[in-house]
Parts: sequence; C-alpha cells; structure tokens
Amino acid sequence: MSDVMYPQPSRSLSERRRALAPATNAAFEAFSRQVFADGALPARMKQIIAVAVAHVTQCPYCIRGHTKAALRAGATEAELMEAIWVAAEMRAGGAYAHANLMLASAEAAVHAETRP
Repeated sequence: MSDVMYPQPSRSLSERRRALAPATNAAFEAFSRQVFADGALPARMKQIIAVAVAHVTQCPYCIRGHTKAALRAGATEAELMEAIWVAAEMRAGGAYAHANLMLASAEAAVHAETRP
C-alpha cells in the first residue's frame, strides 16, 4: 500500500476499474458524455459548474480533470475562480442555514427540561 492519499491516475488503474465492472463502467462513461454534452447549458458552462462542484465534493481528480476540460471548452481562470467562490458561499450558507436545526433542538431541549 502506498503512502499517497490520492494515487496518480494511470492507464493500468483505469483498465482495472473497467475490467472489474465493465457494464457499469460503460454506462457511467455514456452518462458522463451525455451530461457534459451541449444542451440547455453549453458544455463550457457545464464544465465551469463541474469545477465548482468538485471543490465542494473535494475530489482532486475531478478538480484537475474538469479544470482542464473547462479551459479547453473556453472557460477562463477568472470564471473558474468566481464559480469556486460561489460554491464556497453555498457550502458556508448551508452550515449557516442549518444553525436553525441547532436552535430548534436547543429550544426543544430547554423546554423538555423545564416540564414538570
């Protein structure tokens, strides 16, 4: 076992993953091609979104791959950085909004302790 948290992608790892579940791998590849094809959103915008989402999911492979794909599709570094900031705000906003759960739980706990 390597001490590397995220091994470098390689042809041998890709071939092994494909060989272990060929039908599922083929379905995923077809799904991915369809998702990133031009549609209501152009492929360029989809790749910008993917870079932002990859930062929220914290997938280094996705960050690298979709950054390259976004740049090839015509995205700029400024667009990618702005998308990342949007994703960061949304992630922080989720934590902020979920404070309501803590407040409601705390209120319920306090009321439960004061009941006779």
